[in-house]
Amino acid sequence: MNILRAKQEIIRTVKAYLAKDEDGQYLIPAMHQRPILLMGPPGIGKTAIMEQAASECGISLVSYTITHHTRQSAIGLPYLTKRKYGGKEMTITEYTMSEIIASVYDKIEETGLQEGILFIDEINCVSETLAPTMLQFLQRKSFGSHQVPSGWVIVAAGNPPEYNKSVRDFDVVTLDRLKRIDVQEDYAVWKQYAYRRQMHPAILSYLDIKKQHFYTFETTVDGQAFVTARGWEDLSQFLLTCEKLELPIDESVILEYIQHPNIARDFAAYYDLFKKYQSDYHVEEILAGKLPASAVERLKSAPFDERLSVIGLLIGKLTGAFSASYYWDMQITTVFESLKSVKRRLEQDDLVQLLLQEANRQRETLASRQKASAVDRQEVSAILKAAQTLESDANLLRTESVRSNEDGFAKISERFQQAVAEMDAQTEQASSMLENAFAFLTTTFGKSQEMVVFVTELNTNFFCTWFIGQNGSEAYTRCNKELMIGKQKQELLGDIKKIHSFLTVLE
Repeated sequence: MNILRAKQEIIRTVKAYLAKDEDGQYLIPAMHQRPILLMGPPGIGKTAIMEQAASECGISLVSYTITHHTRQSAIGLPYLTKRKYGGKEMTITEYTMSEIIASVYDKIEETGLQEGILFIDEINCVSETLAPTMLQFLQRKSFGSHQVPSGWVIVAAGNPPEYNKSVRDFDVVTLDRLKRIDVQEDYAVWKQYAYRRQMHPAILSYLDIKKQHFYTFETTVDGQAFVTARGWEDLSQFLLTCEKLELPIDESVILEYIQHPNIARDFAAYYDLFKKYQSDYHVEEILAGKLPASAVERLKSAPFDERLSVIGLLIGKLTGAFSASYYWDMQITTVFESLKSVKRRLEQDDLVQLLLQEANRQRETLASRQKASAVDRQEVSAILKAAQTLESDANLLRTESVRSNEDGFAKISERFQQAVAEMDAQTEQASSMLENAFAFLTTTFGKSQEMVVFVTELNTNFFCTWFIGQNGSEAYTRCNKELMIGKQKQELLGDIKKIHSFLTVLE
């Protein structure tokens, strides 16, 4: 299955394992909660989906790459102790707590969450000395004499032998105690994730043209040549940062991430073209509604891959505008909810103290979420800005004399409305950019294949679907409807053709 199906299956399993009866007992006893074994190529996002699954289930995540551990750190260090057997004192060996199990208890202390996922990566690539320990872990859910705490779901991940010569096969006894999920790379699914992570548009446009370069492993005379989803994502982060700092990018830099010389060379050439298209086609002007005639005429006669690149540029700019709206809306909504809470308690405490309490609550909630599982960097920024706004309101009231809590609240409400107006202005600008993109593509292509590609990309992109769902778009609605009618018409004509062929055969 693809990585998205795997995530859904993990979430389903976690919910089932953590479900309780009316007495607070787990419906599926711990001994029957099979550990999940994810088997798939390296770098396809197994760790990322664990973070997402934990976040969506509202539980903690402790993640380990087991190849970084020794037997001692996994099961603990031995020490001598005394015990009596049959009235006779004996010296025996016991073990300190496993570092991994200790990390689970540390996470419980940090977050206050009693349930979570213990994720062990590269489990079938351990050394010979650690292999028996891993088998015990999967079969008994323990490291040495220390059990994984109740309420913690075990997920392990491994690579098939064709990707790693050091992998070990599990015996039938172990496999019969596991819930195995085989995962394969899938560009269409990864692309949805890539849009959510705001991947560099040059990478997405390139892979749309050359999907076969998304993921590959080859053995050559010079060793292994490979490209992984992880490689593309890390390259994206580096490209975006270098562009922001105006640092040069060449083929040698790309090869550091895309470790396949031919593909790295090919993408380096495409990346240079992509940057050239951005200036040649005046993308900023197109989205500002200027519709440069030179860009329209050139694109009409351009090859299809160049047209896709320009569509990628437009989608990239729109994604940036829509994601800014998304996180700004998150910030404003967070402040709004806090102000509602403050208003309900105006008669109970001083307004300044209430605002500071809300700011602290937002920071503490965010810190707890960060400790429990991964939180999007921009989401962190939005929540922190909301907390800073509340603190700024409190400081404003300290410096200005207000007669009552009600007067002070009216003052900060006015500031809040100003912030909402600024967000609405940015939203209006983003809406205009979308309408202008449609106008440009309609002028250039009409209801052609390129428009289908553009609308399909909007429908795939998380931020685009969120923005259009929140704010609407006349051009999108009209175009989507026209394309749907066209699609239905083509399907109907196809059905008529099939019926006609069938009747011809009967005659």
